[in-house]
Amino acid sequence: MGAVVSPSDLTRPAKPETVFDRDAEWDALAAFTCDARPGAGLGVVSGRLRQGKTYLLKALTTALGGLCFGAQQATRADSLRRLGIELARYTGAAPPPHGPDWEDAVDELLALGDRGRPVPVIIDEFPDLVRQSPELPSVIHSAFRRLRETGRDNRTRLLLSGSSLPVMHRLFGAASPLHGLADLELTLRPLGFRQAARFWGIDDPRLALLVHAVVGGTPAYRRYVADDTPSGPDDFDAWVCRTVLNSRTPLFLEVHHLLQEETDHWDRALCHSALAAIATGCQTQGEIAECLGTPLTDASHCLALLHANGLLSSEPDAFRPHLVRLRIAEPLLAFEHAAVWPHRSALEQQNAVEVWRRARPVFDSAVAGPHFAQICRDWALDFADQAVFGAHPATAAHGSLPDPEQRAGPDAAADVVVRGRAHARSGPLLSVGVARWDEVMDLHHLERLRRLLTLLAANGEDVTHTRPACYSGVGFTPALHAAQADGQVVLVDLDRLYRGD
Repeated sequence: MGAVVSPSDLTRPAKPETVFDRDAEWDALAAFTCDARPGAGLGVVSGRLRQGKTYLLKALTTALGGLCFGAQQATRADSLRRLGIELARYTGAAPPPHGPDWEDAVDELLALGDRGRPVPVIIDEFPDLVRQSPELPSVIHSAFRRLRETGRDNRTRLLLSGSSLPVMHRLFGAASPLHGLADLELTLRPLGFRQAARFWGIDDPRLALLVHAVVGGTPAYRRYVADDTPSGPDDFDAWVCRTVLNSRTPLFLEVHHLLQEETDHWDRALCHSALAAIATGCQTQGEIAECLGTPLTDASHCLALLHANGLLSSEPDAFRPHLVRLRIAEPLLAFEHAAVWPHRSALEQQNAVEVWRRARPVFDSAVAGPHFAQICRDWALDFADQAVFGAHPATAAHGSLPDPEQRAGPDAAADVVVRGRAHARSGPLLSVGVARWDEVMDLHHLERLRRLLTLLAANGEDVTHTRPACYSGVGFTPALHAAQADGQVVLVDLDRLYRGD
């Protein structure tokens, strides 16, 4: 009798060199698929389009000798026929003359794990199958139940992947037959700003942030511009013109395709207008509805759709949690709707260089500036050493507060409000900071932060240990550096954002 194989006896495959980053995701998938414990397992992989889910899953099946079936928008019969062909190719059997029904097809897929070893079986873009065969989740649930009831020694590791986030949430939500069945739930997100800089091969932090403000961390976009990367900071404007503003590249119409695929058949014109309103300064549902001249219910429906698809994020104000601000989560959408949207028709008739010359000031103020502030918040959460703020940050958000001395003016605001962990609704206030993309910061910025801390203390906030912070894309005056040396302020520049803690 052979030795009993335990999970620790199995060798997990090393991540292929062709897969950039994604170490944690690969480790999670490998741990799930190589788990040698008896019993079929179900895993869920979700994430927005263009993030590399299919590439990662195909690499996994290649490394482990599994089966990967890519679903398409096809009829039920055509999908079953294609699956039958893929199964026959994988097993070496003759393809069936007619496609089986889903009950038989799922049983055949799960039977691949009857051979005493874990076998990954992947159905990519699972929602496309469910649209034509809504009974499929119930069929899978029943098949797993039968395996448990019969006690078969089955080690299939079924992974269901999908890009439609609302559909994936519904398929595995509380009302679904698949709820509670998954052993792994993995979401593939865009690359972080530091990862994206390495992916694009950019060492200069200012250039890295500018490129990230255009294309974000979506890996596919480098392929969309045929691996064209700016050669240096002086090449950024020319790079924009020859890539995202070039009608001969796939990136030129990516925003239109992205909204078409993510929003399905909903009112895309309203979605574009809502995104343009947000990109140019509107932050709440009421402000957006007023800007669009549309009923609040219509605007709310549109915004909820964009939020559900991961294109918008909603963030409560750090000082007034009842005030929820909306932010475009996909940088390419913000770039398009703030800087390019007003010039779309001109791009069809004029030189891209001339169009970009007019759009560049808007990009600097309405795109690069807010994007820099968001990168600063990301840095505070993900990279700042605990000693920077005196404790490990739990949240980093924008915060604003009415200033009694400025009744007709803007609220007192901070771009990077860092709070620590707490059991209550609001954690301890660790830091308040301002972010300036194209401004050398001086002592008057520190004085504004001190004024804000005074207002917060008057409102009952404990600011005893709160540290002022200045974030700049171009640097600080000697006086502000001296204040940092005295422990009065935390200074964060681009080099620290990309290389420091």
